[in-house]
Amino acid sequence: MSSNDDPVAIPMIERNPSDFPGMDTSDPDTLTGEAVLSFHNISYRETVQSGFPFRKKTYVIGRLYNINGIMRPGLNAIMGPEDGSRSWLLDVLAARKDPRGLSGDILINGKPRPANFKCISGYVPRKDVVMYTVTVRENIEFSAALRLPMTITRDERKRRIDEVLELLHLDKVANVKPRSKELRKRTSIAMELVAEHPILFLDDPTTGLDLSTMTDIISVLRRISMRGQTVIFSINQAQYSIFRFFDSLTLVASGKVMYHGPAQKALEYFKSAGYEYDSHNNPADFFLDIINGGFSAILDTEEEGHDADKYTELSERRHQVTEKLANMYAQSSLYREMRTELDPLLGEQRTGRSSSLEEITCVTPFWHQLRWNMSHLFKNYYGFPVDTRIQAIIRVILAVLVGTSFHVLRNDCTEVQSRAILFLLVTGFECITSLTTWELFKINWNRFLHEHTSGYYRVLPYFLGKLLAELVPRRLLSSIIFTVIVFSIAGGNTDVKGFFTMILTVMMMACSASSLSLSLGAVTNAAFVQTQLITIYFMIMLFISVLSIFYTIFLQNISWIQYFSILHYGFTALQHNEFLGQKFCLEHNTAEVSRCQNYVICTGEEFLTIQGIDLSSWGFWKNHVALACIMIMFLSITYVQLLVIKKKRHF
Repeated sequence: MSSNDDPVAIPMIERNPSDFPGMDTSDPDTLTGEAVLSFHNISYRETVQSGFPFRKKTYVIGRLYNINGIMRPGLNAIMGPEDGSRSWLLDVLAARKDPRGLSGDILINGKPRPANFKCISGYVPRKDVVMYTVTVRENIEFSAALRLPMTITRDERKRRIDEVLELLHLDKVANVKPRSKELRKRTSIAMELVAEHPILFLDDPTTGLDLSTMTDIISVLRRISMRGQTVIFSINQAQYSIFRFFDSLTLVASGKVMYHGPAQKALEYFKSAGYEYDSHNNPADFFLDIINGGFSAILDTEEEGHDADKYTELSERRHQVTEKLANMYAQSSLYREMRTELDPLLGEQRTGRSSSLEEITCVTPFWHQLRWNMSHLFKNYYGFPVDTRIQAIIRVILAVLVGTSFHVLRNDCTEVQSRAILFLLVTGFECITSLTTWELFKINWNRFLHEHTSGYYRVLPYFLGKLLAELVPRRLLSSIIFTVIVFSIAGGNTDVKGFFTMILTVMMMACSASSLSLSLGAVTNAAFVQTQLITIYFMIMLFISVLSIFYTIFLQNISWIQYFSILHYGFTALQHNEFLGQKFCLEHNTAEVSRCQNYVICTGEEFLTIQGIDLSSWGFWKNHVALACIMIMFLSITYVQLLVIKKKRHF
C-alpha cells in the first residue's frame, strides 16, 4: 500500500460545533452535503415474547444505556466484544430498530433525524443480500436506477456506476456473478455508494474476510470518507493495518460506552488510567482485552479441568470491568469536552423533536419500480439454468409417460371415464406442483426487507414484479408445456377453440392453486407447516373428485365440500369444455360398443348430466369466475401479510 494512504498524514476533520452543515431546508426529507450525526442520552429497550401461542410472556430487555456521542465525516468505528452492543448501537443510529424502544435524541447536523432517514442514508448489512444470480454491474445498475432521481440522465448514471466499480476494484469483474463472499461484500458496498448518501452505515463489513481484503475495504472506505462522507461501521477485531485508518473510535460493551473520541488518543487514554500496554501488542486487541476483563490472563493462570470456574469468573469480571470503565469514561475530561459540544445542539432542537413515526419514501414512480423489479427478478429466475433445465426435463418426461399411457390403454367401452380420469390427473398435477410456490417470497425475504426499507421500491411493485417475473414462468409456462404434450399424445376431441379454452382453464387453475400456497407461506414461517396443510387439502379434494366420477349418488350429501375445492372448479371446467357436443358411439364402431359388458355413455351431454354439471355457457364460465375470485382473494391475503410482516420486521 502506498504511503499516500497513511492515515497519519491526514488528520481527523475538525469542526466548530456551532458551525455544522445543514440539511436542505426546502425539503426536510433530503440530506445534502456533509452530515454530522450526534446522539444524546440514547437508551434502547427491546420487547420480546416467549412461550407457547396464546400464553406468551412479554419481557423488556435493556440493550443500550444512556449513550452520548458525535460522528463526523471520516471513519467512525464502533468496537466491542461479541455481546451484540456494537451492532445494536449501529442499528439504532441507522434507524434500523423499532423506534418504540428508543429514548433520547438522534440529530443530523443539529436537527431532528428525518422520518425517512433509512432512505436517505446508506446501510450495508452484515449478511450480504446481493442477488448472486446476476452480475456485479447489474446489481449496481438496479440500485442506481431505483435510488437516483429520474432527473439524472442515463449517461450520468452510467458514469457513477463506472466510478464506483473502479473505486472498489470491481471494474475487471463487473460482468461476473458475485458468488464469493469477498465479491458479494464489495458489491453490497458498491450498491450503497452509487446512491451517494452523506452517511454510510456498515455492520461488520470485514467479518469472514481475509486480512488483505479487509485492509482493502477499509482503505476504500477511508477514501470515501475523505470526500466528506460520514462512514460509521461496527467491527469486532481490527489489526493495526486497519486500526490506523480510524478517525473516531467508540468502545461499547454491555450496552454502555467505555470510550468515545479520536481513535489515536484511545491508547493514551487507557495508559493514563493505569493500564500497561505492551508495545508489541495491537491497540485494538489491547482495548478488547481490557473490556473483557483480562480473558487471556484467566485462561493462562487457571489450571486445566476447571472450565466452568474459568467462565464464571470471566463473566463476573466482565461485569465489574464494564461498570468500572463506563464510570471512568463518564468522569473523564474527554467526556466533559464532548458534552460541551452536544448540549448546545440538544437545547436548540427541543422545541421541534422528531416523531417516532418512520416512513419509506422512494425517488422513482410506481411504473419505473415495477419495470426494474420485473427485469431484475426475471434475470434472477433464469440465473438458475441447471435447476430450470432439470425441472423442464422432468416435466416433459412425465408428460410423455402420462400421454403415452392413456393413448395405449384407450378403450371404446370406457372412453368417457378414461378421458375424465386424464383430466383429473392433469388437475391434480397442477395443484400438487404448486406446493413449493410458498417459497417465492420467503427465499429472498432478507433482500426484500433491506431494499424496501432503503427506499428502492414500495411493496406493491415488488409484489407484482415477483408474480409476473417469477411466478408466471415458473408455474404457467411449465403447466402449458405439460398440458400440450399430454393431450398431443393422448389425443382429444376438441377443436382449436376448445384447445385454447383448455389451456386458459389450466392457467387459471395453476394461478389459483399457487395463490393458496403463497398466502399460507406468507402467514407462517415454518416450511413444513404450509407444505403439510396444502398437501392435506389437495389430497382430500383430489379424493373427493375421484369419487365424483364413479359414485355420484354417494357424494350427494357432501357435495357442498366441492365448492371449497380449487380442483372441483378446474376439473368441472375441463370436463365441460371437452365433453359438450361430443359423440362417442359412432356408427363405424357400433359392433365394438355392442360387446361392452357395462353401460356405455355415447354423448358428452349424457356424462355431464350424470355428473350434475350445468350444460349452459354459464355452467362453464362460472368455474373461471370462481377460480378468479379465489386467486384474487388469496393474493390479496398474501399482499396484506407482506405489509403486516414488513412493518414488524423492517427496522
